[in-house]
Amino acid sequence: MVRGIERRDIFLDDCDRSAFKDRLSLLLLKTQTDCLAWSLLSNHVHLLLRPTKGKLSEIMLRLLTGYAVVFNLRHHRCGHLFQNRYKSIACEEDAYLLELVRYIHLNPLRAGLVPSMRKLDAYKWCGHAGMMGNPLLPGQVTDEVLLMFDDNPKIAREKYRDFVAEGVALGRRDELVGGGLKRYLKFSGTLEFGAYDERILGSGEFVEQLWHETETIQTGAAAPPPLDEIIGRVAAVFGTEVSALRQGCKQRQLSATRAVICFIATKRFGYNGVLLSKTLGLSRSGVVQAATRGELLYDHMPSLREIFPINSNNSPYSP
Repeated sequence: MVRGIERRDIFLDDCDRSAFKDRLSLLLLKTQTDCLAWSLLSNHVHLLLRPTKGKLSEIMLRLLTGYAVVFNLRHHRCGHLFQNRYKSIACEEDAYLLELVRYIHLNPLRAGLVPSMRKLDAYKWCGHAGMMGNPLLPGQVTDEVLLMFDDNPKIAREKYRDFVAEGVALGRRDELVGGGLKRYLKFSGTLEFGAYDERILGSGEFVEQLWHETETIQTGAAAPPPLDEIIGRVAAVFGTEVSALRQGCKQRQLSATRAVICFIATKRFGYNGVLLSKTLGLSRSGVVQAATRGELLYDHMPSLREIFPINSNNSPYSP
């Protein structure tokens, strides 16, 4: 989220909104960044982004700096346009993706920029319209979100819209944008303390995973092996052809191989579940389920533990 300095408007008219939208779209395509949700308000912007190549900090710098220059020139002003640095929260995708999509896409309705869901369906300054089949922001990802509701696009849109409409009654969702402890307690349903961080939206386990990854980068520890290498090593243990893994066959040996790959890649080396789903031909929920099965197989196969051992800190390394 990025806000105007002193909460001032950063969009004075539709020309400003178009300029920001066009710049955002160009950067999404150039940097191969997925945008899963977005909304432009009068004095702030919400974006749900998943960088695949570039760094988020670099993308946001180019987006905000470029827009600020054009805005100042157009409106004959000088000085800062945005309030400090943008606020970013890392999201545990499987648990919170749909909640964030709904929260972001309802912002124009909550802010009174549109009076009803019917108007929101066609509101061109929010990603909800694209989800409903109206002209897209180039770079916005819709199919992935809709597939979480149904394989049939028409039915998926109906279920998605119902899901969003149900969120109107929930009002402001402080637990989605507030401090880490408040967020943790809200979603865990318990008063027990787990790992939490105000910069992270996710479970205690996810928070600890990101802490570990950050520490690994800062201490210069060895990088995880390439995904193709993980796939090749696991396939060799099972005697499976790598090419067969991508064909969607549900034969038991292939299913077991995919499960172990999902577990080792996502849970031990932090690979993105979306990347696994594309590589192995699984759905996103299928990757999660496979990883759970894969952990059981890993624990009972010494040959796998020799190839991908876990050190005393329960962190992965490749020999």
